[in-house]
Amino acid sequence: MDSNLLSLPNSSSTSRWKYDVFLSFRGDDTHYKFTDHLYTTLVKRGIITFRDNENLERGKFISPELLQVIEESRFAIVILSENYACSSWCLDELAKIIECEKEQRMTVLLVFHYVDSTDVRKQTGTFEEAFDAHEMHFEEKRVKTWRDALIHVGNLAGCHLKNISPETQDIQRIVRQISHIVRYKFSELTNKDLVGIYPQAMELESLLALDQFDDV
Repeated sequence: MDSNLLSLPNSSSTSRWKYDVFLSFRGDDTHYKFTDHLYTTLVKRGIITFRDNENLERGKFISPELLQVIEESRFAIVILSENYACSSWCLDELAKIIECEKEQRMTVLLVFHYVDSTDVRKQTGTFEEAFDAHEMHFEEKRVKTWRDALIHVGNLAGCHLKNISPETQDIQRIVRQISHIVRYKFSELTNKDLVGIYPQAMELESLLALDQFDDV
């Protein structure tokens, strides 16, 4: 995974974030496997993570409450799995995430969950099958928004799961990057508001070695 995937956001915008991470995923594909393990690891690290309740009744359009949650999240982790594009709900989430990335400087991290980024970008394979169905049931403008969102993320770097390393290693790399930047917010505030605290906070982080231990 590219170590430059996550950039530091503007400090003036940190006050509006209610959540550190919003998880976007196709429940049938990953809910009880990769996504659950990722969510658990994020929470153990003290990272405030929103995972949509799969038991909620889902209509044709994403709820205003969920749109607000996305707006209030500092990061979005989008897990692009085989059947992600089959869900209009997931595609609406993705479109909103891209909007927030462009307008609010949300940081987006992609996980290509055993899918090729080319299939995502060009909507081929299972993504093509999904859009063949969408074009029969949804208005053209909405479908185009979904296509544009997939083209955008298909061109970005991300974490590619390919059965060549344990998923736990990929999860730890993702969490370490996010944990580092979440801690940066605290470091930045101490540097600005409390005289003499910043060097001590940095020394404490070094002694704790938070990036090296996953269960502490």
